[in-house]
Parts: sequence; structure tokens; C-alpha cells
Amino acid sequence: MRVTKRTSHEEARVAETLKKGSRVTGTAREKLAADLKKKYDGGASIRALAEETGRSYGFVHRMLSESGVTLRGRGGATRGKKSTSA
Repeated sequence: MRVTKRTSHEEARVAETLKKGSRVTGTAREKLAADLKKKYDGGASIRALAEETGRSYGFVHRMLSESGVTLRGRGGATRGKKSTSA
């Protein structure tokens, strides 16, 4: 997974535009959706994006869905049928 480091200036700008609980509408919403989509497609997880933006998992998930992103599976071990070997 590729992780990009933000400068303190960038972090302050993101925090300023996304004050917790404030509505994100219009062009700010479109810009945020495009930014989240780019980072998600680059390998960032929804949880990482939520933490970075100070928003909830559900908010980020909804923004990605609205952007038309194909969400990845959850990963980890899956429980399938046991294969029978003879």
C-alpha cells in the first residue's frame, strides 16, 4: 500500500475545510469526492481516509459510492467450502 505524507500546511487546509460536523456541499463536495476517489484508487483504505479527513467511515463510504468507485472487498480469510482431497 502506498502512503503519501502530507505537509502540515496541507493537513491544516484539509482540517479547515472539513470542520467536523459541518456540511460539505457544492464544489467543495465534488473536490473532496474526487480527492477521496483518487486516494482510494491509489490503495488507501476507507478507514485511513476517514481518519485523515476527520470524517466518519460511513461518510467516506457514501462519498466514494456517490463518486462511482468500485469498492474493494474486505479482505482477510474467507470461509469457503473445505476442499476434499482423496
